[in-house]
Amino acid sequence: MRRCFDTYLLKAIIRDSGAHLSRKGRSRNWMLIADASQIAKIVVDIEHAEQKSWQWVATLLRGQRQSLTQQELLNLVQRNPAISATQLIQLSDCTLAQARKVLDEAEFL
Repeated sequence: MRRCFDTYLLKAIIRDSGAHLSRKGRSRNWMLIADASQIAKIVVDIEHAEQKSWQWVATLLRGQRQSLTQQELLNLVQRNPAISATQLIQLSDCTLAQARKVLDEAEFL
């Protein structure tokens, strides 16, 4: 059983990312509906909050995060045209080669 302090703040971080958090029936279990970019934003926000009781959530989400496809990476770059390779790697957990390829491809569009 894991306990989080200031859960209302954690829920606010999740909702601010655009993800949907809800209970599974009447149980104590929760269900998170989010895409890869939303999960990345949640993880970054949890790490910046420096709340020790939330770190298990960030670790769990980091482990569950799926790698983004080439098109999803390209969409992310198109939404943030000033993004650097390092920022793209941090957000998407892609490799440096993938980040450079997507940035080059976005430059020619």
